[in-house]
Order: sequence, then C-alpha cells, then structure tokens
Amino acid sequence: MKTPYDIILQPVVTEKSMDDAAEKKYTFKVAKTATKTEIKQAVEEAFGVTVEKVNTANFDGKLKRQGRTQGRTPSFKKAIVKLAESSKTIEFFEGM
Repeated sequence: MKTPYDIILQPVVTEKSMDDAAEKKYTFKVAKTATKTEIKQAVEEAFGVTVEKVNTANFDGKLKRQGRTQGRTPSFKKAIVKLAESSKTIEFFEGM
C-alpha cells in the first residue's frame, strides 16, 4: 500500500502557485501513476484538510544539449488541489 508521501513528491513553489494559494489552490508534483482519487486521499491524510477538486497535468521532459550530446530532463506529473471553503489552509504554504 502506498503512503501519502509516495504519491505527493514535492510542493511546487512558483510565483503563480503562490498567487493561487490565496484561493486555497495548492500545487504539488505527484507520482506519474497516481490517479485523482489517490491524490485527493493523500492530501487529505497528509495535511488534515478537505479536498474539493483535483486537476492534473502531465509534462514531458525538455530537450537539453551539452555540445553534441542530447538528453532530456525527467518528465513529471503536476496536481493542482482545490480545498473546500470550510477547510483549513495548508500551513507549509503560509510562510512563503
């Protein structure tokens, strides 16, 4: 069985994600195989909040070059989690 921390890999801290935090929308990098239901359960269990909605997006790695050698950065999945109005906020994002 997966723990919430196997599904939620890390928070995404960007200017846009910090603006969305004011509207109770939080952004996380998640496991590529995670479904919306698993992400919802993981966030609720890890942070003790009530999730209203989950949006996900898959991103391919970017092509990078170093001289003649080409490679790709890793691909990842991002989830934007909207909390219910009655739910408390996630404390990690408050201090930023």
